[in-house]
Amino acid sequence: MKVQIERDDCISCTACWQECPEVFEEHADGFSAVLQRYRIDDDPGQGEIPADLGDCARRAADGCPVEIIHVD
Repeated sequence: MKVQIERDDCISCTACWQECPEVFEEHADGFSAVLQRYRIDDDPGQGEIPADLGDCARRAADGCPVEIIHVD
């Protein structure tokens, strides 16, 4: 399952990493990021997560006030 964060538009509201810390974290730059273990090519804005974390990631995406998280 793919996860993408449009990090350029992140407002650092903390909603995603509070809702789903199993997938998201605060990056060193203060913006949201996919956890290191799930990143694609070490890109903090793209990841491949296990299917069992899909609901958690979707809840985080739904709670994002700027709608920059996409789960496919």
